[in-house]
Amino acid sequence: MALGKTTAFSADLLKLIFNGTAIANIADNAASSPAGTLYLSLHASSPGDAAASGQSTNETTYPGYARLGLVRSTSGWVVNSSVEPPTVSPASNMEFPQADAGMSGSVAITHMIVGTASTGNGKALYVGAITPSITVAAGVIPRLTTATTITED
Repeated sequence: MALGKTTAFSADLLKLIFNGTAIANIADNAASSPAGTLYLSLHASSPGDAAASGQSTNETTYPGYARLGLVRSTSGWVVNSSVEPPTVSPASNMEFPQADAGMSGSVAITHMIVGTASTGNGKALYVGAITPSITVAAGVIPRLTTATTITED
């Protein structure tokens, strides 16, 4: 017999991770220094599971690039528990730094990770493809919209 999470519990997990909302009698956000921000990173090819090697696996390196931090609260993330399975989306469009004017050529951004670190090999929490991919060249500002969704399945 295989058991899965209920819709309500999947939504609770998303709220715990992305909003810092406790799950009564199971989990809370009361660590001595809980993470206040989650960081989005862009990737030029699939980072795969990324759990073993961290958030920087296949991360893009265009000139001017930096990870984007979103606060762990309802002002940073919106959990939609009225769909099956529940999803979470950014509360506003996410704009990454513009590619520097000196960039030659272009790079296709195909994947993103939500993780724990602003730089380096933070823990990768969620990994997924960006559809359609984003072509970054000099002067381009990569943007993910509020239509970007992460699913707890």
